[in-house]
Amino acid sequence: MTRRERVIEAIRHKQTDLIPYQIGFTRRAEEKFIAHIGDRNVLTNIGNHMDSFSYWGHREETAPGSGYFKDDFGVLWNCGSGTDGDLGMLEGCLMPEPDMSLYRPPKLDEARIRADYEAMAPRKAGYFRVFIPSLLLFERAWTLRGMENLLIDMVCEPEFVDELLDALCDHFLHVVRVAMELDIDGVHFGDDWGQQKGMIMGPTHWRKFIKPRLARIYDAVKAAGKLVSQHSCGDIEEIFPDLIDIGLDVYQTLSPEIYDIAKVKREYGRNLAFWGGISSQHLLPHAMPDEIRRVTRETISLMGCGGGYIASPSHVVTGDVPIENILALIETMQDQC
Repeated sequence: MTRRERVIEAIRHKQTDLIPYQIGFTRRAEEKFIAHIGDRNVLTNIGNHMDSFSYWGHREETAPGSGYFKDDFGVLWNCGSGTDGDLGMLEGCLMPEPDMSLYRPPKLDEARIRADYEAMAPRKAGYFRVFIPSLLLFERAWTLRGMENLLIDMVCEPEFVDELLDALCDHFLHVVRVAMELDIDGVHFGDDWGQQKGMIMGPTHWRKFIKPRLARIYDAVKAAGKLVSQHSCGDIEEIFPDLIDIGLDVYQTLSPEIYDIAKVKREYGRNLAFWGGISSQHLLPHAMPDEIRRVTRETISLMGCGGGYIASPSHVVTGDVPIENILALIETMQDQC
């Protein structure tokens, strides 16, 4: 069974010879791990089951070495110290007023998406290949308008929110349609709706503003015969039935600090596959290697029963995770029996 076949069978809720797994790293964690092993190709040998390429608006540094990057949407990001070398912190507000005349989404660079795919395509034969458009509807909207402003707009300026999200939905439908022309297995969307307890905007406003547009985007993927995966940090359990209703195949990130993962598996595991489950918030940075091995084995046994599971940290491995803990995680994934 190839890694691609293993992932597809797991998502279809079939038991596989071993549970497929995926371990991602922040840039700082990756560089630390590579430096420890002494081999820049080490990440290709850990047994991951997926390869990917992403789109969330190409970024260019505003000045060499500044740590500030502007993306295609015009958003400025501070990627300096304290950001672990990844997404960065938002700077400024492009839409200070709820007025669509102040902004239009960028023209999509289709050639860049295809070029990124071509760079991925020869790397790993037999892997599950996924396209990742991050900062989808809610996240992209608040990066333009500001989080507090957008939440207020949902109550006080709903017509503006509809107009903004419709424009973003059309943009991402274009992104997806380009991706559907490529030889990929699925699309993994990124859009954070949750916090440690409950949803940022609440389920009512999510259902009003996000769900119908997300359904259109999912439909475009499903119509092409591809699988749909959704990343959202935080507690979004109250909308799991909604996500199942609009065609979601896989939910990630499954954080054991937030979810009773046994309950989630029992209640939703027939209709939804899960990706995550091994704590990157507390376990990986703070536990001893033997505990990481034990918890990882227990999580794989619980969540992998009957299929429907991709074993993984609940988020990417961050730079504060000790090397011996990274090695314990990888070894346990590799040594399934």
